[in-house]
Amino acid sequence: MNSMDRTREFLKSIGLPGGDAYQLPTSEKRFEDGGQYRFEVPGIQGPKVMEALLEEMNHLGIELHRVTQTKGIMMLTDNEIMQMVALAKQAKAELILAIGPRATTDTSASVHTEEGKRIGYRLRGQEQIIRAVEEVKRGAALGCRGFMVYDEGCLWLLNEMRKAGEIPADCHFKISAHCGHGNPCSCKLLETLGANSINPVRDYQLPMLGAMRQAVDIPLDCHTENPKSSGGFIRHYEAPEIVRIAAPVYLKTGGSVAKTHSWDTTVADAKQRAKQVSLVKRMIDTYYPEAVQSPKAK
Repeated sequence: MNSMDRTREFLKSIGLPGGDAYQLPTSEKRFEDGGQYRFEVPGIQGPKVMEALLEEMNHLGIELHRVTQTKGIMMLTDNEIMQMVALAKQAKAELILAIGPRATTDTSASVHTEEGKRIGYRLRGQEQIIRAVEEVKRGAALGCRGFMVYDEGCLWLLNEMRKAGEIPADCHFKISAHCGHGNPCSCKLLETLGANSINPVRDYQLPMLGAMRQAVDIPLDCHTENPKSSGGFIRHYEAPEIVRIAAPVYLKTGGSVAKTHSWDTTVADAKQRAKQVSLVKRMIDTYYPEAVQSPKAK
């Protein structure tokens, strides 16, 4: 046995895959309701657009399970947050609000350089960590329970605060693709730190995704398409296989409508995002008709 083989064997001994899952095994894991997949539409920045999206999804007769805002809680008024919470409750859908402070909106000069941009959306300094906690406290006080996290240290702290009762115990922490994680070990670490769902990097290949699923039990949030600024690719034909090998999975759909992350989605854009969901649903119904979609929450 050579050195690489020993490494693979050690990974297996601690419950991790010994490599990428090239055989694309079917995942037997499920959401608590028995579903294999759910739909998520990201980039919905306010209540007016959220209402248009939900109306169009209802018109198309497709269940929408999660709506994600990406600009940050600090960019919303209290009234806007309360409206979005009410819309989500009425539609029986999850609402995810993004934590606002991040390196790109801080006074960082490095993050705007070619080398420094690797910091991504992580937080600089303990004051930014405290401000991120304030974002969650504010959102939770106004009725939101889902939050998008961009920093691993912030995730760890929020989980500790959740366990200590400093923030509601039913808060859900979703890890953004902007954290840049795309391997089973990273996914396992995030699950250990308290993540409730993980969005891996957008350009994962199916064997990579299969290995990530073997490493964790929590849902994976997988892009079926992306804005031009992060590749612009559309992976609708892969959606059935993503569901099969990565369940339970949120299919993040509609991103190709936007040109960039945190795009100011219009009402017309929202309807187009809903259309994209219908196109992905058609792919699943055609090529993996036995796949089980989660019902809406009761």
